[in-house]
Amino acid sequence: MKKFIIIVLALLSFSTSFAQIDQFFTKSNTFFKTHVKNGKVNYKAIKQSPGALDELIKMAATIRVSPSKASTYQAFYINAYNLSVIKGVVTNYPIKSPLNVKGFFNKKIYTLGGKKTTLNDLENKLLRAKFPKEARFHFALVCAGLGCPPIISEAYLPGSLNKQLERQTRIALNNPKFIRVKGKRAQLSKIFEWYKVDFTHNGSVIDYINKYRKVAIPSNTKISYYAYDWNLNAIR
Repeated sequence: MKKFIIIVLALLSFSTSFAQIDQFFTKSNTFFKTHVKNGKVNYKAIKQSPGALDELIKMAATIRVSPSKASTYQAFYINAYNLSVIKGVVTNYPIKSPLNVKGFFNKKIYTLGGKKTTLNDLENKLLRAKFPKEARFHFALVCAGLGCPPIISEAYLPGSLNKQLERQTRIALNNPKFIRVKGKRAQLSKIFEWYKVDFTHNGSVIDYINKYRKVAIPSNTKISYYAYDWNLNAIR
């Protein structure tokens, strides 16, 4: 009987956990659809009515996901990162840039997935370190600056994660403002300089970019990096 009770409790716990994360994805999807448009966030409206965001941050604190369930784990932490960035901006709004807030990325602590983490540690330890060959994270994690690839008006979901990452990567790498090609020169986002190791597992940075471009960049193109735009990605 004791063993039976333990099994029942374990099943109930699993069922509760599954329902909780499913609800998190559903509510996150609604939140992003409501407050994100054309890659920009309506921080002013969220500041005026922060209830939905606060609920999601509270939910994300207690959800537990194993890295062995890769798509669920990745989708959860990508959404958690983007929601936490928005929370950090809203808390200090109005601001012109996340860099106006001291320690925005490396000091402010969030509890996500049952762990205390900064935004930098979430990106580098919970995602990049565990999935070192998944460079597409860089086109989904949005730092609130205009230099980032645009945030999408939907949640990343386990069942569609690969398609979403693929879509956002192609959008970014075919955007002439993000990859600036002129003759035999190309200016790239600082993302490719800061995280070069992520893009060079099977060739050069150009090789990686060309996997997703409609018009390939010649391998002998001279590469440089333009200044990152940290101005806030806000709906005005």
